[in-house]
Amino acid sequence: MTRVTEAILPARLGRDFRWLLGSSWSTNLGDGIAVAAGPLLMASVTTSPALISMAALLRWAPPLVFGLYAGALSDRLNRRRIVLSANLVRVVVLAGLVALLVTGAATPVLVLLGLGLLATTEVFADSTSSTLTPMLVHRDDLATANARLQTGFITLNQLLGPPIGAALFAVGRTWPFAGETVLVLAGLLMVTRVVLPPHERERRTPLRQDIAEGFRWVLHHAAVRTLALTILIFNVTFGAAWSVLVIYAERRLGLGAVGFGLLTTVSAVGGLLGTVSYGWITRRVSLGNIMRVGLIIETLTHGALAVTTSPWAACVIMFVFGAHAFIWGTTSITVRQRAVPSELQGRVNSVNTISVYGGLVVGSALGGVLATHFGVTAPFWFAFAGSACFVVLLWGELTHIAHAEPLPA
Repeated sequence: MTRVTEAILPARLGRDFRWLLGSSWSTNLGDGIAVAAGPLLMASVTTSPALISMAALLRWAPPLVFGLYAGALSDRLNRRRIVLSANLVRVVVLAGLVALLVTGAATPVLVLLGLGLLATTEVFADSTSSTLTPMLVHRDDLATANARLQTGFITLNQLLGPPIGAALFAVGRTWPFAGETVLVLAGLLMVTRVVLPPHERERRTPLRQDIAEGFRWVLHHAAVRTLALTILIFNVTFGAAWSVLVIYAERRLGLGAVGFGLLTTVSAVGGLLGTVSYGWITRRVSLGNIMRVGLIIETLTHGALAVTTSPWAACVIMFVFGAHAFIWGTTSITVRQRAVPSELQGRVNSVNTISVYGGLVVGSALGGVLATHFGVTAPFWFAFAGSACFVVLLWGELTHIAHAEPLPA
């Protein structure tokens, strides 16, 4: 058992990181439950398509609205305290939502308010939590630590959480939110065991100036700037294709709603392959070359999905894509954490968050327009062509991106 524990979570990562990892896994399972239970709850209290779509908007909008401020605060205040406070608010909101459901007082407006508050506090908790790993783990072990964190995200948030949430909702609509309350509370208690090195900074400058400083740092650091631009562009192409994936599964592959769920599940299983093989890969391949290969895989994924009409072929493609997504995401986080000074981690992470969600929002809008006017495969052809062009332009930069050293703040 000790040998298995050491293989999964090496002792060199430290006691404090183990508590952080436990907290991350617990809250990720709770968030995964909410991925399914939130929309189901909204559909149970209203039949209005506008209100149901508003629930989805309230899940996507907070990172864009509050992400930069969350990053700036995490560089200014006590990071552990921010995570504890944000998760405490989440527990209170979830408990209130459970009370509304138990008493039968839940209305569409109150449910929307609760879901919006949960998504907003999650921004502050997640943005700040991402700055803790480089404070607790040696630079050479960041890849291993991030792989363990990403394993929890893929396994618990994406693979296990949603079906558990749907099953609990089928038993009673209060149960998934009661379960999430317990899981977030457990995550909060585990963070109380984490001890961080001193990091608070006395700042008298306005938050806007702090945010601008983060943007300037990114613009002047070639490797991190390239990462942010890559994530922005590739999420535009990814968002365009994935925004119509449910329609693609039904019309192109003939699978329907069940098939759409199958594609996303197969992708998550591919992510698990990435978690198992990540250490082996990083010991043999440079991070720069890993990122090069990953961008080629993502580009070919879009082209292959545009061509195939076979559900089996699509499942294989999604499996490979899932492994790539995990490996790329973990590598990107590791490169950024190695390059960015501790006092700028929050703000630089927030710039990355804006790139992620900004690209998804733009891509989703483009995908809908392209599918409407040119057919369901048009977004995939757009994603393939756009990704291929960007890979060519970016190719030379990726060799050096993994070797960036921290610059002075």
